[in-house]
Amino acid sequence: MAGRFITFEGPDGAGKTSVLQAVLPQLEQALDRSVVLTREPGGAQISEKIRDLILDPENTAMDARTEALLYAASRRQHLVEKILPALAADQVVVCDRFVDSSVAYQGAGRGIGESAVLAMNQFATAGLEPSLTIYLDVPASVGIARIKAHRQATQYDRLDQEQLDFHERVRAAYLRLAEANPQRFVTIDATQDFDTVVSQSLSQLLKHLQ
Repeated sequence: MAGRFITFEGPDGAGKTSVLQAVLPQLEQALDRSVVLTREPGGAQISEKIRDLILDPENTAMDARTEALLYAASRRQHLVEKILPALAADQVVVCDRFVDSSVAYQGAGRGIGESAVLAMNQFATAGLEPSLTIYLDVPASVGIARIKAHRQATQYDRLDQEQLDFHERVRAAYLRLAEANPQRFVTIDATQDFDTVVSQSLSQLLKHLQ
């Protein structure tokens, strides 16, 4: 693969999507080339349909392993349709969430096992890993407070509606992943003001790509 694959990770309320929207134009200007921005779950037509199914707050009966398998299926289709062709065309791909999210949310948050979830996703991705993962870190209580402050109750998805202990397990798993993978993880304190988080994220991206 000729391109570069970069992911952004973080607990709910870390501000990943907002940071990415602010960083992308600056990154493209600095690199003087377009960057492929995508997301998970979703990023491709079939994957987006799976996303709707996973996050629908009415699907309260969904089993934790079913959820994990659906994430892996969505990821596989996303890779085949969008990420792998872009990398083969020597493009820079920046993805909002990837395998680490499944390990944290389903493996730890749902309690079905981090190693088991990692294994099913290694099958789905054929072992593809990002060369850089920017992890925006916030305490679970801060993330939940941000979600409550910025979303209406009707906008909450199935994961937003989980209790504090679920989100604390997710964050703890992320911190373990960052410690275990120092060669690709860069942790940024996302409790800082927004402009600082954007600046630090852009700096790390340029350092990696240039």
